[in-house]
Amino acid sequence: MNNQKSLILFCIVVFVALVPVSRAGNSTLEENLKKQAEESYKENQQAYVSNPQKVTDDFTESVDELLVEGNNGTRRNLRERGCRATNPIDRCWRCDRNWIKNRKKLADCARGFGHGATGGKAGKFYVVTDPSDDNMDQPKPGTLRHAVIQTEPLWIIFAHHMIIKLNNELIMTSDKTIDGRGVQVHIAYGAGITIQFIHNVIIHGVWIHNIVPASGGMIRDALNHIGIRTRSDGDAISIYSSNNIWIDHVSLSKGADGLIDVIEGSTAITISNCKFNHHNDVMLLGAHENSANDAIMQVTVAFNRFGEGCIQRMPRVRWGYVHVVNNDYSHWELYAIGGSAHPTIISQGNRFRPMNKPYVKEVTKRDYATKDVWMKWQWQSEGDLFLNGAFFTPSGPPLQHTNNPNLLKFKPGSFAGKLTRFAGALRCRPGKPC
Repeated sequence: MNNQKSLILFCIVVFVALVPVSRAGNSTLEENLKKQAEESYKENQQAYVSNPQKVTDDFTESVDELLVEGNNGTRRNLRERGCRATNPIDRCWRCDRNWIKNRKKLADCARGFGHGATGGKAGKFYVVTDPSDDNMDQPKPGTLRHAVIQTEPLWIIFAHHMIIKLNNELIMTSDKTIDGRGVQVHIAYGAGITIQFIHNVIIHGVWIHNIVPASGGMIRDALNHIGIRTRSDGDAISIYSSNNIWIDHVSLSKGADGLIDVIEGSTAITISNCKFNHHNDVMLLGAHENSANDAIMQVTVAFNRFGEGCIQRMPRVRWGYVHVVNNDYSHWELYAIGGSAHPTIISQGNRFRPMNKPYVKEVTKRDYATKDVWMKWQWQSEGDLFLNGAFFTPSGPPLQHTNNPNLLKFKPGSFAGKLTRFAGALRCRPGKPC
């Protein structure tokens, strides 16, 4: 089975990933590519949590602890100091007036399956001063592309407002943080971000929209490597065989393909405090029906707002285990949460409010399986709020919580609006809580 998995992974990688070409002009597949794929999958397996229910319980417990403190007066005191943090991730860093000097505090704040992501915390700051993206072979110093291909950990910030139009997909290396706080950074009207065969990445505080396919070609993906990329699909963020990834406070809309894809054995991922609008296939977790590598995929989707113009896939899941907690869903046009290939989906404390059309009331959608098959998949809802006729069709075994069931204190869906109030990229100002 392991040999079969490796073969499937390698074949897919050959089709969609780097196909390096020697400078002498002889087209050939590098053994380095196969090795990179195998090593990344082994690392992803190490990031896999054998008891995912404990992670979901710990997460929901942290939400409850914050709001209990709020009921005891802490929330009032925070508001008086100008802090408007409403969930445990935000509470970890947003109340600091000196957030500019303490930017790396953010690295301590991830929750859920991606809690191990620290990005570029161990490295220096890199200031992006130039929004251009003209040279795929030798990126210009001061550009975002030059920053993300460096081999050492880096905390990447921006000198001023900018719109970055990527001429080809932005291929990142490990141990990086993209931190847009304090300015308005739009990655738009060009290609998107690719996180492939790497680990430990944070993307925070940027707007990503109007992403289009790119032609591909020779693209440098590291200081010591350049290769040919095939045409990109137009995903805003593509996470491919990577682990310990955290996407937080990002505003995403209008991509040619997906807004966030998590595929090919990627795991240990949190997508939080993001705002999604004006898109069809919003979020895909799991590549294909036969991609068994995605069985180790574990993703937390928390405190996000899926709003105006979102049609479907929030998320759509194949294989894997996904915790969907305290999100706000409003006016989807087909369905909210879907899947195939027997994934586990735990929905807790979300608010579901569909459009005023009879065929969109069901939250869930299952594909490529008869009812006698999908009834064995574990899709469970706890504490969700269903408005305007919305309903969730559960299946599979009930949840078995790691501790006493009474200790599972996720907040009900009536709190989802409050917990997601500040979803999306924030307009942080110096000297004030963000």
